Amino acid sequence: MPRPLSATIHTAALANNLAVARKYAPKSRIWAVVKANAYGHGLARAFPGLRATDGFGLLDLEEAAKLRELGWAGPILLLEGFFRPTDIDVIDRYSLTTAVHCDEQLRMLEMARLSKPVNIQLKMNSGMNRLGYTPEKYRAAWERARAVQGVGQITLMTHFSDADGPRGIAHQLEAFERGAEGIAGARSLANSAAVLWHPDAQFDWVRPGIILYGASPSGKTADIDGIGLKPAMTLSSEIIAVQTVDAGHSIGYGSTYVADKPTKIGIVACGYADGYPRIAPEGTPVIVEGVRTQLVGRVSMDMLTVDLTPCPGAGIGSRVELWGEHLPIDDVASSCGTIGYELMCAIAQRVPVRAE
Repeated sequence: MPRPLSATIHTAALANNLAVARKYAPKSRIWAVVKANAYGHGLARAFPGLRATDGFGLLDLEEAAKLRELGWAGPILLLEGFFRPTDIDVIDRYSLTTAVHCDEQLRMLEMARLSKPVNIQLKMNSGMNRLGYTPEKYRAAWERARAVQGVGQITLMTHFSDADGPRGIAHQLEAFERGAEGIAGARSLANSAAVLWHPDAQFDWVRPGIILYGASPSGKTADIDGIGLKPAMTLSSEIIAVQTVDAGHSIGYGSTYVADKPTKIGIVACGYADGYPRIAPEGTPVIVEGVRTQLVGRVSMDMLTVDLTPCPGAGIGSRVELWGEHLPIDDVASSCGTIGYELMCAIAQRVPVRAE
């Protein structure tokens, strides 16, 4: 029998979260962002729940081809664009839309032989300072792109760095409007945080990512209370052993936890080799048989240990939820000093995953 550890992908939750995104951006079309294998959920597993979208955004050409194989005939956007001339052949074959963020990409498009025009999203660097043309160089890039025979529709695109925080988007929105002044074309600006909290950035297209999977763009569970999002992934296991540890005795590697009283400890079949963060400290929340308790001791490669004091009836075979339907992934991530995105994407290949 396999270890009692699995991840469940909730198809209905994905569909619900897409509907929430539409509710918050009712006048925009949606690029459902499924990069990183749908944020660790699995592209093929996530597709049925998200197929009501207007388009999919991702990075990898193989994943774009897989979407076509799954039956998706609508738009697919390469969020980072392409990297070599041979990539353009794949873009042409599968009728992909591509971001363009530098002169080298424009040069490759100028030299390409395409069977049909390729739609592009011309990216402006409005303050993120990763990819894109500065506002001062944007019009020249747009003029050059417009002159390329193989380029079809040009959408104006940027990405926000602080839409989920107190700084907000005003400085980038001003930079974008300055650089795009007088340029016609659809606009694609809003990420998940802007979909929820900055309606002034919701133009022709929005690009929700993390909210489709039921987590908060800010990493704070309270920030999405009442919005209606549902967790799309549950990571669950079981208690595989129980120890009663006397006061003064330690648990696990490094003896980082020492019991101050006789304590019933549950050993759970999940560790850092499964994608659970090794840095998870004592006090990280865990649910055992529907009761919220906490991690004690150091996370091992294959196991972790939890305090069973709040759930005295628990024993071998008791269900453990590490995050998901009853325990927000953002609560676990916050305890570990990271964000839910990382936990989703870190699930190891050895963990069985199923969709329901």
